[in-house]
Amino acid sequence: MSSLPLPAAGRARRVREASPHILRGAAAVLACVLAWHLLSTRHANLGLVTFANVPPPGEVLESAWAFARSPKLWPHLASSLQRVGLGFGLAALAGIVLGLLIGRLRWARDVLLPPLEVLRPIPAVAWIPLAILMFPSSEGSMVFITFVGALFPILLSTIHGVEAVDPRLVASARSLGTRRWRLFTEVIAPGALPGIVTGLSIGMGTCWFCLVTAEMIAGQYGIGYHTWEAYTIQNYADIVVGMLVIGLLGMGSSALIRAAGRRLTPWYRPQGAGR
Repeated sequence: MSSLPLPAAGRARRVREASPHILRGAAAVLACVLAWHLLSTRHANLGLVTFANVPPPGEVLESAWAFARSPKLWPHLASSLQRVGLGFGLAALAGIVLGLLIGRLRWARDVLLPPLEVLRPIPAVAWIPLAILMFPSSEGSMVFITFVGALFPILLSTIHGVEAVDPRLVASARSLGTRRWRLFTEVIAPGALPGIVTGLSIGMGTCWFCLVTAEMIAGQYGIGYHTWEAYTIQNYADIVVGMLVIGLLGMGSSALIRAAGRRLTPWYRPQGAGR
């Protein structure tokens, strides 16, 4: 038998299983950076796309280091994180509650789904003028834009998660005398949780996308505002820095949601996972 304690042995096994995936991902990122370096330093012109004015990775790295030492870094980060946190939190609450109701109750589907379906195709950027009129402060309008962007992915994924719950589980719970409220909390919600987690992860990505759009128009601080400000003064390296920071923040926050989802749903394994 192995001399490692069971938890340590499990962690070592997970590290061994994850290592090839991490190495392949790192190799893919390095290949993209190398291609970017070659195309930008040689000012490649590919016909429809030209890299004549695209800053190379070395120049972007210098700008990133300067931005990291700048006193504006933390105000920009704090503003963006606060807006995303508020907008995403409100969207998660509304999307999950409405999704559970619409997915399970016929009257809720008939009453709530049609107006939501009318609003769903409207892009978040189209809400900006109306948000500015509705909210007295620019902060409120930017939080509203992030809320709208995150709401519908969470809502639809929750509805689909509820619809995917095995009817046999519901029938078994009812046969054991489970009442409606306990049926929701102990059968429907846990059964829909994998779909909810997927919607939260997608919603977080769209939340960052919409935040950047809102900050470009109405913000004074934030990563999106920093990116737009760099564009107006033609500081191309800082534009790329802002884009990369947004990408890393979005990737990191979505990864946290997926990690939390794996802990909340230890019984669930996506089809094809581990291949």
